[in-house]
Amino acid sequence: MRKKVLATILTLTMVVSSLVGCGEAGNGGGAETAPTTDTQVTADTQTADTTVAETPAAEPAAELTGIDAIIAEAEGMTMEELANKAIEESNGKTFYGVGNSSRGKSALPLFIEYLQTIDPNYSMEFEWQQPKNNKIFEQLTSDSLKSEGTFAMTLIQDGNQIQSKMVDTDILKTFIPKEWADANGTTADAYTGFLPLQTLNKVFMYNNTGSATYNNCWDFVYEGNHPLFMGVDSEIVGKNFLMMLTEDKYATWLKEAYDALDDTKKAYFEPVVQEMQTDANDLGLGANGAYALAWIKLWVNNYNEQTDDGPICNTLVDASATDQAGLLVYSKLRSVEESASVSVNNINVAAYQDGYTGIGGYGYCHYLFLTKNSPLPWTACAFIAYMTCTEKGFEAWGKDMGGYSANPNVAAEIEATFQHSQGGGDEFPAKNDRGYDWWTTDGELVLEDPVYCSEVSFTVGSWIDVLDHYTPGE
Repeated sequence: MRKKVLATILTLTMVVSSLVGCGEAGNGGGAETAPTTDTQVTADTQTADTTVAETPAAEPAAELTGIDAIIAEAEGMTMEELANKAIEESNGKTFYGVGNSSRGKSALPLFIEYLQTIDPNYSMEFEWQQPKNNKIFEQLTSDSLKSEGTFAMTLIQDGNQIQSKMVDTDILKTFIPKEWADANGTTADAYTGFLPLQTLNKVFMYNNTGSATYNNCWDFVYEGNHPLFMGVDSEIVGKNFLMMLTEDKYATWLKEAYDALDDTKKAYFEPVVQEMQTDANDLGLGANGAYALAWIKLWVNNYNEQTDDGPICNTLVDASATDQAGLLVYSKLRSVEESASVSVNNINVAAYQDGYTGIGGYGYCHYLFLTKNSPLPWTACAFIAYMTCTEKGFEAWGKDMGGYSANPNVAAEIEATFQHSQGGGDEFPAKNDRGYDWWTTDGELVLEDPVYCSEVSFTVGSWIDVLDHYTPGE
């Protein structure tokens, strides 16, 4: 059945590619990453008498209007200049925000307090909504149909759907604060991509009260293992993680980890790798694509789906969860209440163990956008700048380990304040966060790329959709 579905997917893909190719001769094929420039180069044609046609004069760039003009002006302004604009625009009004994180509600009162340091008479009411079951995309799409929207801005995750449903459709607009760009050694004009508030990591952990060891990322998909995981239907960023594994960099990490396995485990995995070779070729993946598909297939076939990361953490830190493993948000360890049977010391963070090989988990971002019809665009820009460029603005998220500001200056200030690298001290070493730089290098954290995810969503994503899932007890 899965082969038939895959064949249908690939047939449709070839039809679409053929149609695109007919309309864009010379544009190439495959799933290459989109160019970083918006300029499309076309070849000049020649007339019948071989006279080369003159290159037409470049047309002047269209003048920005509306929200685009405001963003362009705001990107050249300091935090204080934006604050004054916000005060002028929203004094006495109500600010509506929507996000995947409830902590936007915690940051707004602090933002208002900041504005009041400039104008003590300033006041603003606010409402922050957090839609459940991934309804945020529907809510933003519906709001975009109004001449003036309800929501001023959004804090949102799932790069794949953001790219395809929100950015490609022009519903959400990216604003790059000047101080954020300066801290990252760039400019708003030179920067490409979305504005990340933070990167969150989900990491492999396992209960250490028994004899099981997890020395390699392939151990989590070895025979008899059923790691606890929210699953691709519960939280879509989990599916993005699996799709990202097929990108050449991460597929190579999986191949290198495979090569480090002993002969017994290689013998177990080799038939699956060979089985996936045809699919990898059909899906247009790179040289190590079959290893990525084999790991994905075994993971989906075997993980024990849970509804939330909190219960996963509560299970793994209990002494009764002998030898169980999971993939969950690292920051969940902060809420563990120590008792005779429950302790952070009952688990190991896999990537922290000497000799561990392969991917340590995955990272995804919370992104910040203005809506295209924002009723309070200057206030939205100022609030976004406040969250991304000040320690106080980021503190609602920065108080937890495993959440890393994309502003290096703020990240350093947060670490100095909360000292996450020493969060557990000698007593609870699993809580000593090694930081973003370590996780994205030695820790081999797989990072979500919205463009890549959107490119392979129909092919690799559809392939994932038809894989069999593990059902406990069967």
